[in-house]
Order: sequence, then C-alpha cells, then structure tokens
Amino acid sequence: MIIALVIFWYGLVPVAGAFANRHNWRVFRACFDNLRLRPLLDYAIYSREEGGEGNYRFTGGVESVTDGHTLWVRGENLTVPIALAGAHTYVLSMPETGAPEVFDPGEKAPERVRWDRVSALTEGAKVFVGGSLVLRENRRIFVSTREQPLLVIFYDGPDRFLTPRTIRAGRSRNEYWNVLTPYAFILGSFSQLIIAFSFLSRPAFLLTVITAFTALFVPLFPLIPPGILCTVVYRYLWGRARLLRAYRDLVRLPLKYFLPGTNTCRLPGGEFYGAFSYAPLSEKIREGEIPFLIPREEGKKKEGWYIYGALSEGVTAFGNGEKEGRAAQILPREPRDVFAPFGIIPGNPERLIRRYTRQAYILGIISWVILLIGLTMNIFFVALIVYLLSYPR
Repeated sequence: MIIALVIFWYGLVPVAGAFANRHNWRVFRACFDNLRLRPLLDYAIYSREEGGEGNYRFTGGVESVTDGHTLWVRGENLTVPIALAGAHTYVLSMPETGAPEVFDPGEKAPERVRWDRVSALTEGAKVFVGGSLVLRENRRIFVSTREQPLLVIFYDGPDRFLTPRTIRAGRSRNEYWNVLTPYAFILGSFSQLIIAFSFLSRPAFLLTVITAFTALFVPLFPLIPPGILCTVVYRYLWGRARLLRAYRDLVRLPLKYFLPGTNTCRLPGGEFYGAFSYAPLSEKIREGEIPFLIPREEGKKKEGWYIYGALSEGVTAFGNGEKEGRAAQILPREPRDVFAPFGIIPGNPERLIRRYTRQAYILGIISWVILLIGLTMNIFFVALIVYLLSYPR
C-alpha cells in the first residue's frame, strides 16, 4: 500500500501533469506559429466597407482598457479594439541582460495571466494579437471564439525578436513541477501520515510506521547522496534535450512559409521570400551583417550555409551564391515583415530538424534512466537504514 501510494502521488500524478503541461506549451507555440503567417491588419483592410473579416495579426502599443474587457491597441496608423473575454493572454518579459543575440537558455517562459488583469499594464506596453476579426456594432474588433481563442502577448524589446523568443521560450523549464505537483505532494504526504498514525500504537507494525514516515520525504530522494550525482547529470542532459527541441523549432520557422516542393514564396505583405545556400560564407556575411538563427557551432557547416530573407524579384532561391559569383547582388536582405525570419542556418534545415529531433529524444530517455538509477540507489540505502532501525541488534 505504501509503495503504491508513493508511485501514484509522487510519480504518476506529476508525470501526467508534465505531459499535459508539455501539450499546452506545444499548442501555444503552434498557435503563435500559425498566426504569424496570417495577414497583418492594416488601415486598408480595416477600413473596407465590405469584407475584411477573417484571421489577422496585429502589433502595437496599449492605449487604454474600456468596459473592463476591451483593450485598445494603437499601431502605426490604426487603433484596434480587442475583446479580452476568453482570450489567452501572456506576458513575455525581456531578460535582465537585454535582448538575446541568438538564444538565451535561461529566459523565462511566457507567463499566463488572466485577461481581467490586463488593465494593470501601463500605457504604451507592446502587444501582439492574433485571431478572428469580426464586424460587431458597426466596428471591427478582435474576438475569441470557442474554436479559436485570441492569442494576446504583451512583450518588451524589438519586434523582430518576438518570434524567436516566443518559440524558444514557450516551453516549460521543469515539466515535473506543474499545477498538479503541489496537490499530489500534499495528498501523498497526508496519506502516508494516516498510515503511520494508524499503526503507531501497535509495536508489531514498527517497520510499517517507519516506512510510512520515510515515504513522506521521497520527493527529496533525488537531492541526497549518492543519487544526487545522477540528478545533476539528469538535469544537464534534460536541459540539453530541451535546448535541441528549441533549435529544431527555430530551424522550422522559415520553412513554414513554403509549400511542399517549393523554396520561394510571397510573404503576407507581398514581399518575395526565400533562401540561398553558400559554401563557404562570403566576407560580407562573415563580418556579422546577417545574424544566425541558431548558434553557429550547433550546425553542420559541411552541409552549407542557408540564408533566409527577402529576395529581389525573379531571383531563383537555393542557388549557390558564391559559386555563381553574384553574392553581393543576390544576398537576401531583412524582410519588412518582422515576423519573417532573417538569418543564417548553419546546415541543411531538413537534416538539422531530423537530427535535433532524434538527439533530443535519445537524451530525454537517457536522462530519465540516469535519474531512475540514482533514485534506486537512494531508495536502497534508505531501505537498508530503515531495516536496521526496525530490528536493532
């Protein structure tokens, strides 16, 4: 009974919460990734007498909150109302070190906030909103539907950093510690106390009493020697697996614009977008004029350097710019759409995605095996101590 309760409350319930937590963050990233591909709402669309309804994205600064649930966001030449009721709202704060250049593994995940707390935000705070724009009471307004709640993100820093920051930070740093974990620990501890006090007055069940009291501290077992060494290795490998999954998602960002079998496209604003492969990089690129989408050392340089950005009309993407001798003329440039990735991927994107996925999966399994080995060692030593205390010689 004691062992079954330990496995259920300290193992199965938090792990179930971990899977739910990972699923929720996966949905969040997929939602944002889909909305960044939608057309950008501008004055021309907003002022149409007919049509104009559909899914859009919009960025601007907080102007005011009226009626307690309508947020007004001011863009460059347009102010748009947003119905906050039912919206999924997040706050993505800038790290204390400022905008990260490529990847900040220590950046906190976006904080989910209740929509009715938005009024506390200061005027001018930056906002991203994506979702359904409808005509209501003779004005167009962003609203949530049952099938598609609005996604509202309050953020700091440059607009161009929003996409990579949201994709790489939108994942839990400690999946085991989730909304279910505190309740599972409390109920698990309470159940062990009930067992211990039930047999406390019966000397024949001294081992049961000691075991139940010991089970109270099972969540601390990974933090005591000798198993703590395995816990350190587990945290490193698990963090590395999380990092590789983030790299995988960053590499996918520019590929989402292309139809299967194509390597160029039109951005929602009409700009021509694609990539060129280089081997080796030109001097202009090596001087740092184009950023890396993932750290340079994380790629496979033998597979070439893929540079994504806006292209001139009529340029064929994925040609070898260096080999053709036209690198200066065909070098991709920064798109006007700040949500379109601009930068270098150090390796073949498709191969990198498969490699990162495989490595993250393997590291995740290895890290859990190592953690269980350390936990087993500690359980063995604790069980030995409990046995010796139960049967003194």
